[in-house]
Amino acid sequence: MIQTIRIGRLLRETVTLPYPCLVTRPTGAAVRNRIEAALAHSDCHTAWLDFSDVELLDLSCADEVVAKLLLAEPVTPAPFLVLRGLREEQHEAIEHVLTHHRLAITATLYGAEAPCLLGWASADARATFDALIVRDGATPAELAAALGWPEGRAREALQALVAYRILCSDGVRYRPLRTA
Repeated sequence: MIQTIRIGRLLRETVTLPYPCLVTRPTGAAVRNRIEAALAHSDCHTAWLDFSDVELLDLSCADEVVAKLLLAEPVTPAPFLVLRGLREEQHEAIEHVLTHHRLAITATLYGAEAPCLLGWASADARATFDALIVRDGATPAELAAALGWPEGRAREALQALVAYRILCSDGVRYRPLRTA
């Protein structure tokens, strides 16, 4: 089951100002608290955080809403998180704070079809993510063959992405999170 959390709507419900700008650390913390509450009352497997109605996202709110959400003690069971509808400047702010905290997340840019990996990840993890997006999943052996790597290297890259909650696995096959 997938839950969509519209960040613009949460922003309008949280602050009384009528503008769609997610700025200031206190505003970001308030919106994050609303997201955490929504996740705590949900039994979803994946949550899409939809930023398409947010015009501006500053660094402090990117840190409060995205990075601190990923750093927080997760609800049990913790859903997979995907960012959706990001504009280029929002992408840059989130990329910056996630890299600073050594975190990563799956995201889709506004108008793009294919997801991307935002934040801190090794070159092998990024190559693995890109290969899995093209193939819509693979076993470690299939990934190793596709990338020309030893299977152990492919397994390490896959495990790094699983640790970031970027991939799902049934124990045999690894696949990217649904973004559409």
